[in-house]
Amino acid sequence: MNHDKQQLGALAMDLKRVALGYHRGSTKMAERFLEEALKRQRELKFIKNPPYLNKLLKSLTKLAKEKNKEKLAEDALMYSTLFQNYAIKLRQP
Repeated sequence: MNHDKQQLGALAMDLKRVALGYHRGSTKMAERFLEEALKRQRELKFIKNPPYLNKLLKSLTKLAKEKNKEKLAEDALMYSTLFQNYAIKLRQP
């Protein structure tokens, strides 16, 4: 469970960096962290997760196909918050 929490936390941070990168105009950085987020997403697919979390993980692939960078940054920040909240929930008894 601790490893899952770390993976979700890392995914949340990668997505937050994607949002910040696009917001600041640093497209190369944002694209690199988006690649990292998608790599983590593939790793998390094989872990037993609640159905809503699996649905969120699947929808990350749509995020990479988004052409509007502002929308992509907003969505990345939203997903980041959702994954971070779930990782925090895993920590609580």
